[in-house]
Amino acid sequence: MAVAAEERLHVERKKPRPLSTNSAIAHAVKDLDVDVVAAYPITPQTTVVEKIAEFIADGELEAEMVHVESEHSALSATVAAALTGARAFTATASQGLELMHEILHIASGLRTPIVMSVAMRALSAPISIWNDHSDVMNARDSGWIIFFVSSAQEAYDTVIQGYRIAEDSDVLLPVMVAYDGYVMSHTMEPVVTEDRDSVLAYAPKRPFPYKLDPEKPVTLGALADPDWYYEIKYQIVEAMRRALDKAREADEEFGKRFGRKYGLVECYMCEGAKSLIVAASSYAATLKAVLPRAWEEGLKVGLLRLRLYRPFPEDLIVDALSNVDSVLVIDRAISYGAPYQGPLANEFSGLILKHGLGVNLVSVVAGIGQRRMVDDDFLKLAKLAWEARTVRKPETIFYGVRK
Repeated sequence: MAVAAEERLHVERKKPRPLSTNSAIAHAVKDLDVDVVAAYPITPQTTVVEKIAEFIADGELEAEMVHVESEHSALSATVAAALTGARAFTATASQGLELMHEILHIASGLRTPIVMSVAMRALSAPISIWNDHSDVMNARDSGWIIFFVSSAQEAYDTVIQGYRIAEDSDVLLPVMVAYDGYVMSHTMEPVVTEDRDSVLAYAPKRPFPYKLDPEKPVTLGALADPDWYYEIKYQIVEAMRRALDKAREADEEFGKRFGRKYGLVECYMCEGAKSLIVAASSYAATLKAVLPRAWEEGLKVGLLRLRLYRPFPEDLIVDALSNVDSVLVIDRAISYGAPYQGPLANEFSGLILKHGLGVNLVSVVAGIGQRRMVDDDFLKLAKLAWEARTVRKPETIFYGVRK
């Protein structure tokens, strides 16, 4: 339902407040009237659930906060809550997401419409509390819808969109909203928040069709023999396909109601570009500041920001790649021993082959453990992307590593 023009203008004039991405997510949970929150503290996620606990204590959110002894239990409790029909939320990072890994597959296999925020952080060992994307990349094949966001505003908006997508009866899959730890989780940005009535009009609570109910007993998570296991897993494949359109519809409707939309991918300075850089989360925001300088130096390089990662928005990416000669993919995780050792680069390589695109691919792994990257580094990558139009680089480049 489209809102009237005067209402839309009123929305656009709303005064933003300074929030970190962690706080913005907590505000989204409050405005969504989430029923159950289960979480275990881990840097740099902890302030998400601390803020939610404040909202509950202050009477701004009527929800059950479940204190558990580990992230494994946190997601287990969230799954159980969702199966009773409650709107459920959790948050984690790094080793916490790894400890949850067993339950990630249970959550998608049981078709629970959970939303979880992940303040992405490098994995041990050695111990690192700093940012990269290793944790989420380890979870990419767990049957979760995955978004990468690049601002606190987008994080707030995407958590709200996430429930609309997850709870759709044609989807019923959990959603992960991922953002850069510290770089985003603990930095302040202007964020417009919405009133609860407007948020719930956009993302109303929908009854879970298979909920646990003593009056109508059902069996969930039963043993499935070979005749049925494959069939049940294939239902997730089909739900992911439907989720692509649902995510597109959710973003379009969000734009109509609140005046903000993002697309499933974002192409910045792509018109007239001969090369693209693929990036996600905060690196995409930095590239937006750097690429005008690259164009001044004659490097016609655009940015393809990956927002929706699972399901992979193949058609939109193919359209973007069809107009360029080269693409440089920045990975902030390592796929050890793979042909391209950046996990995203491997996916782009397959896409280029599948569609017969005449595009040279450059795989770059950068920023592991939050290794320092400044504007000049991104400008060097733009030059590398530009040179790749005519010079193929078959090996992954580990940018900035001291050999």
